[in-house]
Amino acid sequence: MRIAFVGKGGSGKTTLSSLFIRHLAAASAPVLAIDADINQHLGTALGLDERTAAGVPPLSRFTDEIKDYLRGDNPRIPSAAEMVKTTTPGSGSRLLRFGSASPLDDWCTYDFSRTIDEHSIADLAGVRLMVTGVFDESDLGVACYHSKVGAAELYLNHLIDGPGEYVVMDMTAGADAFASGLFTRFDATFLVVEPTRKSVSVYRQYREYADEYGIVVHAVGNKITEPGDLAFLRGEIGDALIGGLTFSRAVRAQERGERISLEQLEPENRTLLADLQRRVDEVPKDWARYTELAHHFHVKNAHRWANSAVGKDVTTQIDPDFSLVGHVAVVSGA
Repeated sequence: MRIAFVGKGGSGKTTLSSLFIRHLAAASAPVLAIDADINQHLGTALGLDERTAAGVPPLSRFTDEIKDYLRGDNPRIPSAAEMVKTTTPGSGSRLLRFGSASPLDDWCTYDFSRTIDEHSIADLAGVRLMVTGVFDESDLGVACYHSKVGAAELYLNHLIDGPGEYVVMDMTAGADAFASGLFTRFDATFLVVEPTRKSVSVYRQYREYADEYGIVVHAVGNKITEPGDLAFLRGEIGDALIGGLTFSRAVRAQERGERISLEQLEPENRTLLADLQRRVDEVPKDWARYTELAHHFHVKNAHRWANSAVGKDVTTQIDPDFSLVGHVAVVSGA
């Protein structure tokens, strides 16, 4: 299952993402964590020191290599230069699977299980981390941040995730997530909302865009310090609000760089994380709809900018005879 955490900047997306990742890992579930936020703090939120987190090679550094690997022997894509971030797999493309090794493991993946020692957190042994990369000085004036997340979108387009396998992405803030089709690559979307009118406004804006494509958005409150905070959010959001993360000394300690165990989290907050997982696990996997939306955004991007950028019609990359369903059946044993 693929899960996105979105919300306005400063709402606590990274905090909720990291706690949910640790909750899944505590149950020995394999988890791929992807930091796609412009601030790139997910690694440190998971307990890495700043030097180690900054040293994780970004996906954006290997965009060309990733394209070349994923296109495989697909005759519709003769070169990596013709792939764009919305390119979908077809016959001959290489698909990615949780249990199978790929060059990306060495290029741009931090595997917590490789470094279980006094400097790491043992309960994250089933977690791998990818980062999209920071927006640095060399990008100023010549690129937008969405150029960094293109490799992550390609990754998700070519990923087959089976039962009990989780991808958790800490997304870029607010409506910036709609700059591409990346927001449709998930089975569940949790929008982190603070008990303020500004944060509620971001939630409504996101919902307006997401509803157009049938994307279900669940709201999760954060920075809940009194009963009135949750009551305010319920009054503004209604049944879409799952609950809220209450003030947590454990989270405060984590944000100061201290190592905490999940057991230190307050019971009501652990219950919230379990509820999030239940909501995720109840979502039926719809590969046909997933493919339909992927093709839709590839065509849309082709007409808007990709055909011009590549110098040819990239809509011909869509293979009408290719279906992910057969490949999924192999993974699930169906």
